[in-house]
Amino acid sequence: MDTVQTVVVGAGVVGLAIARALALTGREVVILEAADAIGTETSSRNSEVIHAGIYYEPGSLKAELCVEGRERLYAYCDERGVAYRNCGKLIVAASDAQREGLERIDKRARAAGVENLRWLSGAEAMTMEPALSCAHALLSPSTGIIDSHGLMLALQGEAEDHGAMLARCSRVRRGRVTPEGFELEVESEGDTMQLACRELVNAAGLGANAVAAALEGLGADHVPPLYYAKGNYFALAARCPFSRLIYPIPNEAGLGVHLTIDLGGQGRFGPDVEWIEAIDYDVDPSRCAGFYEEIRTYWPGLPDGTLHASYAGIRPKLIPAGQAAADFRIDGPETHRVGGLVNLFGIESPGLTASLAIGERVRRALDAAR
Repeated sequence: MDTVQTVVVGAGVVGLAIARALALTGREVVILEAADAIGTETSSRNSEVIHAGIYYEPGSLKAELCVEGRERLYAYCDERGVAYRNCGKLIVAASDAQREGLERIDKRARAAGVENLRWLSGAEAMTMEPALSCAHALLSPSTGIIDSHGLMLALQGEAEDHGAMLARCSRVRRGRVTPEGFELEVESEGDTMQLACRELVNAAGLGANAVAAALEGLGADHVPPLYYAKGNYFALAARCPFSRLIYPIPNEAGLGVHLTIDLGGQGRFGPDVEWIEAIDYDVDPSRCAGFYEEIRTYWPGLPDGTLHASYAGIRPKLIPAGQAAADFRIDGPETHRVGGLVNLFGIESPGLTASLAIGERVRRALDAAR
């Protein structure tokens, strides 16, 4: 049986950020990724937005790690040459009746440490973005967009520069807690190997709950249920007339069908919310009708026939439809009493923005448990 100091399960953006943070301490780190490439699920199927930290409950992990992570991420992109653009965002109220929603967002954002939001009248916002229609708006100057794959490659490269190793096509089938740490059964390209480690970080994203459930010695009460919230995206075939991101008032499960722009200037809309029972990335073209309706509340000039199905992502939700959004769960030894183990559950948006801060949080949890 091979033995290493630390195993990180999952090579999405959060797993890679954790592996980097741990490798920088001198740990021997092995990253196990079930797919044949890094970041093939949630990390690459999102809006690629650097969030300011506006929407999250003050004092929550989402709020704290987003605000901290945003600053770390901008600095890291400058340091490592990762492509991004600090383009800003407008959160818009389509009517006077929605102003109260903007006021709630503003109040919550300030309580969470985001103090640079600026109120705009509808006329001011529409001067900035002539294609826009709104009654009121909040300008978020700290919001940006990023090349998420470039970020993941930078994190992987830095982790490997400090001795970390990535094993693709390596799925954790089961494991057990031992007096020395953990023993894992790993399936790789049809073969099964045994791997022992002293520290185990479960950052498997959509698979994190299953990995935790397969770990003998971790109580079942420490494994939350998992629900899938699919978000579909539609791309704009025509030239995008906006230079900033445009967000409507959030809905019960996400941030609404918003406009984001990639680094090439291509406009895309989404995600919507579709609760599903199993992982499925197909986009139903018939959902496009609902997109036109929502988008035209803030862009009434959207031409017919200009949206086409693009891609879908799946959020790992810890609560079912109709309930308030759950916070991130970063369960270390102080939670489950298993030394050397950290489980990450429900890491959805703003996980990309918060990734570097999450890496530091996990490092501190493992250092404290030594």
